[in-house]
Amino acid sequence: MLLTKRTQGHLIALMTVFFWGTTFISTKTLLIEFKPIEILFFRFLLGYVTLWILCPRLLVWQGVKQEFIFLCAGLCGITCYFLCENIALTYTTASNVGIITTLAPIFTALLAMFFLKAETPPKRFYVGCLFASVGVGLICFNGKYVLSMNPLGDLLAMLACLFWGCYSILTKKSSNRGYNTILLTRRFFFYGLLLMLPALYLFDFKLNLDRFSNTTNLFNILFLGVGASAICFASWNYAVKLVGAVKISIYLYLVPILTIIGAVLMLNEPFTWLAAFGTLFTLCGVLLSERKIKIKK
Repeated sequence: MLLTKRTQGHLIALMTVFFWGTTFISTKTLLIEFKPIEILFFRFLLGYVTLWILCPRLLVWQGVKQEFIFLCAGLCGITCYFLCENIALTYTTASNVGIITTLAPIFTALLAMFFLKAETPPKRFYVGCLFASVGVGLICFNGKYVLSMNPLGDLLAMLACLFWGCYSILTKKSSNRGYNTILLTRRFFFYGLLLMLPALYLFDFKLNLDRFSNTTNLFNILFLGVGASAICFASWNYAVKLVGAVKISIYLYLVPILTIIGAVLMLNEPFTWLAAFGTLFTLCGVLLSERKIKIKK
């Protein structure tokens, strides 16, 4: 029995967040010898090369207006989102960043109401988002009851949510024009890497390729670049094309659950009852938000 496009989109989204949920382990390992900006640049450069290998065809110039949309997507989803998230971690706690970035689906839904007239989430969506936000908040605390406040770090995390919402909308607008998903994702990566170059200077980027002689470093950067960046961004964009930016964004709530499972199994980190309740809240929120999202004709 053939799966419908909608079902295919949901399955692809689940596969994608599974990989994204395990990137925490690889990133944490690499941070021993690499700066965040170095991991980011190597990751997406490798992802860009991988997309060329997967589809060695050229996406011709699409005109100034359309290329500007591609550039904005690369700026929002590649450069600004990851930079804001990584820099926020240097000013505030990981718990704060984890909680705040769960607002990304709500930002996506609000932006979709203005820029994607076809997608109008009902009240059920926002109730589900509230449940999921509470759940992810419990997961992020995981036994830590002190919420430290730092306005700059929290603001950067909020900006990361806004940038991801913008990226989702721009992806949907671009995919509606019938572009090949891999070629489109590669163009996003190109502009994201291009706009990342000034940050390399600002954050004292070091090439130092000798670090990849360590097989652990090499394996983790290959996983992040080939799997979590090239394949997952292409699959995520394809899922957005099949299902819609608002519906698909709710799956992002599953990422911290998968991260906790991976951390417990591979890093021997503790799993408390608080995290268990958070997992339950998050799953309920995802299911509640997914049901009956109305599509205007």
